[in-house]
Amino acid sequence: MSLHPNQTIKLLHGHASIRTFSDRKIEPAVLATIFEAGTHAPTGGMQPYSVIKIEDAETKQKIFEFDGVEQKQILNAPVDLIFCVDMRRNKRWAGIEVAPFTATSSFEEWWIAFQDTCIFMHTVCIAAEAMGLGTVYIGTVYWYFDKLRELLEIPEGVFPVVLLCMGYPAGEKPNPRKKLPPRVVVHDEKYSDLPDWELIEALDAKHGDQLKISDERLEAARKVATAVHGKEFAEKVLAKIRENGYISMVQYLYSLAYVADDGVRNNERYLTMLKDAGFDWFEPYELNE
Repeated sequence: MSLHPNQTIKLLHGHASIRTFSDRKIEPAVLATIFEAGTHAPTGGMQPYSVIKIEDAETKQKIFEFDGVEQKQILNAPVDLIFCVDMRRNKRWAGIEVAPFTATSSFEEWWIAFQDTCIFMHTVCIAAEAMGLGTVYIGTVYWYFDKLRELLEIPEGVFPVVLLCMGYPAGEKPNPRKKLPPRVVVHDEKYSDLPDWELIEALDAKHGDQLKISDERLEAARKVATAVHGKEFAEKVLAKIRENGYISMVQYLYSLAYVADDGVRNNERYLTMLKDAGFDWFEPYELNE
């Protein structure tokens, strides 16, 4: 007897990122079905998003080089999709019909548009899997928003959010990655913290084992901790590592993988890129009152 009550639930439980694709092209009718399903995703109403479909090998090569992390799925996927927040369409509409427009200067509009874009792209992802395709998200497009805008001739009022590689899987589908269970992420009525031991147990079960101590890793942890919270905190980090006899997974993630100081170092650069793209919702807007 199946563990899943229906095919939709089975599909969601079986989701796994696909990084190796076959040479088989995606049939136009299949793509049309996927995009039609995507546009039926929930939305705040204005559908302020667009997707740029990329099949040209030269364009893929340039994006691959922008990314710089050997994400070869960008090259071997038959179709790459760049999902964008798109305020331009409605701005043009307002201009043609002579209506007031402040969406690119409004945090509220940006917030809804970003949500809508994410919901749209995930609906496309699930529709693709339902049609027998595989997908993988490339989140690191934030490194090269500006280069993408130039390469793809993305105009003001449109901003890239994420890249999705799509195609027919080559070989067997990988097993789904471990995820945090509902008992950790679902809160009844009010937000409630898990006991420390239960929180650590759940996160360790998802992320894996500890890392061995090495001089290189200790130095990396020291530098990041110092940059973020100062020398005194860095000494506490190193003392905890030595006390445990290993580098914990959270220490690894925030010191060596998703490096904590890098996470804030580029904030101003991203705001500049947003402003260059015609979005200034993070600045005061002067109304004529």
